[in-house]
Amino acid sequence: MIGNKKVALGIEFGSTRIKSVLIDMDHKVLAGGSYTWENSLENNLWTYGLDEAITGLRASYADLAGEVREKYGQELTEVEALGISGMMHGYLVLDKECRQIFPFLTWRNTNTGRAADKLSELLDFNMPMRWSVSHLYQQILEDAEHVAEIGHLLTLASYIHYLLTGRAVVGIDEASGMFPFDSVAMGYDAKRMAKFDELIADKNYPWGGLINILPTPVPAGGDAGVLTEAGARLIDPSGKLKAGCVMAPPEGDAATGMVCTNAVGAGTGNLSAGTSTFLMFVLDREMSRPYKEIDIVNTPGGKPVAMIHLGNGASEIDAWVNMFREVSERAGQPIDMGKLYEVAFSAALEGEADADNVLVYNYLAGEAVMDCPEGRPLIVRRPESKLSLANFMRSNIYGVFASIASKNRIFDAEHVERKSLTGHGGLFKTTNASQRFLSAALNVPVTVNINAGEGGPYGMALLAAYQIDHEDGETIEEYLADKVFSNVESTTVMASDEDVKGYAKYLKSYESALKAEKEAINDF
Repeated sequence: MIGNKKVALGIEFGSTRIKSVLIDMDHKVLAGGSYTWENSLENNLWTYGLDEAITGLRASYADLAGEVREKYGQELTEVEALGISGMMHGYLVLDKECRQIFPFLTWRNTNTGRAADKLSELLDFNMPMRWSVSHLYQQILEDAEHVAEIGHLLTLASYIHYLLTGRAVVGIDEASGMFPFDSVAMGYDAKRMAKFDELIADKNYPWGGLINILPTPVPAGGDAGVLTEAGARLIDPSGKLKAGCVMAPPEGDAATGMVCTNAVGAGTGNLSAGTSTFLMFVLDREMSRPYKEIDIVNTPGGKPVAMIHLGNGASEIDAWVNMFREVSERAGQPIDMGKLYEVAFSAALEGEADADNVLVYNYLAGEAVMDCPEGRPLIVRRPESKLSLANFMRSNIYGVFASIASKNRIFDAEHVERKSLTGHGGLFKTTNASQRFLSAALNVPVTVNINAGEGGPYGMALLAAYQIDHEDGETIEEYLADKVFSNVESTTVMASDEDVKGYAKYLKSYESALKAEKEAINDF
């Protein structure tokens, strides 16, 4: 299949790694590659350098091509389809000559509260702080000079896609996180866009209406261009990768999470846990009203989705496991990181059902849904609580799901259909602790597929495969259900009554002690 180019490539620009996954037309993973990078806090704003994005793109692809060479004894010179995905939304602006004119602002920034609140009221729609138009309007409110020079407002995924194809397009899910989306017209909401244009009309920006600077939405399977010669050289400067492959519409990591868990049909849901955490359920009907805690986005095929998005995830767990590694090294007995995670997560399974009131707040960044504007990682416990490794690690994992569990009550009140929930991301790779604890947090069965650790780049590779492999009229839902996931190995876990009651007790304490977190933000 490699020699006959019957392969699809997905590359995702995640928050901590740029990962590449190559699959065959049976949707099996053939090879992977990665590059580690980190965001930086500059002028109190989270950003990444675009030069490093290109460096990481090349390094991740080279790593993958090297694995192909080592495992299969041949060079990777052609792929049939390729797709780019990235961390969702944010703010990346170029002028008409496609030169960057302002630092790339990521989803993690929470400086857009004033803009998001005003837009939410104007549009009668919950406008999250991380959405592209919230960032744009915040810059307008601050009279930023660069706004007049904007030629393109993109996301990271659509920017990389633009470099590879020359096409300023974006996938449906990513588009729905730039500006509210119309699922019927399959485009940006025209009425709400007219209201936005009227709001800023007195500015007389040269670019005119918002539609003139946003990328064009393209559904899964739609025409998103081909890899140009310049794009091929951008990925592979050695010249071995040939141009001409079909490109899938670029998507955000929420979309690839839906795809890699087969959660694109009504009533299906997924929870992704990485640097950030988000819970999504595909809706069969509109919710009764807007909620500040609920984002309305769309599947790559256009169906509406309700999302609870958190700015924090498993990074605090990583920090503690790294400290455990340092202890082992200082003791002269270094322990492999994989083993450390296994030990830590296995211990969590032995903790008390409510973690004995050991509470861990993983807020490295602000957590908007909990009204915490800034990050302050915090550990709180009662004096009599047993601070064991088991309780501490259980609380760390519980804490990743706590804000989700708190706001999940909205789904209960709205009677949102939840037929299935699949967990994915690195948090679900080690033991079944995260799967079991998520089930306890939401009181629903949780499924984890054998490929749960592949995550976003695998989902993007599947979207690339769909681009060239689906039959006329075959929807992305049908393609995934019938051709990809019909025989996928998976496990489904339902938490015990003891765990469900224990988590409910933990959550009550967590919400009560949230006052300490907010005091820490005010005073420290």
